[in-house]
Amino acid sequence: MNETAKRVRVVDVRTLSENWYVLKTTTFDFLRADGTWQRQHRETYDRGNGAVLLLYDRVRETVILTRQFRFPAYVNGHDGMLIEAPAGLLDQASPEARIRAEAEEETGYRVGVVRRIFEAFMSPGSVTEKLYFFVAEYDAAAKCGGGGGIADEGEDIEVLELPFTAAVRMIESGEIADGKTIMLLQYAALHLFPCRP
Repeated sequence: MNETAKRVRVVDVRTLSENWYVLKTTTFDFLRADGTWQRQHRETYDRGNGAVLLLYDRVRETVILTRQFRFPAYVNGHDGMLIEAPAGLLDQASPEARIRAEAEEETGYRVGVVRRIFEAFMSPGSVTEKLYFFVAEYDAAAKCGGGGGIADEGEDIEVLELPFTAAVRMIESGEIADGKTIMLLQYAALHLFPCRP
């Protein structure tokens, strides 16, 4: 048992919804740093873990991104059309295998070698998902289809090939507002295109 587990006593777990993924409410006691136990209540949304990939061409200094409608962003005041790096849930696959499949489905590029750069919890206050971040090089020879996602899953994805510097400017202008994509572009600015702004 790890040290944190000794500080958590689960009292009750109830499933609130299993409509899309699993939403639970949990009551637990937490041992505070001062030695007292405090009863807390939290809701957690479990949608599984996921993977995200930045496709980049170092020679042409371009990246492949996607644009698709995201209803949660729409109901929070955005137009809902988010520019993102290709991503998807693992669905029992390894992160490497899943991101290769997602890249091909969403962008039409067949990816060989992917490099895992880090893992992160994107919204740890309520969502259980851990996201695996990858980068991979691409070129025109890797194009094997049109991309666009899977229509039966509600996907209607536009594929964007952008100059890297333009993508970075789109963060500053607010055109790119997706957290995982911003993280990957900032990684690219530090490690893949370090001489570019």
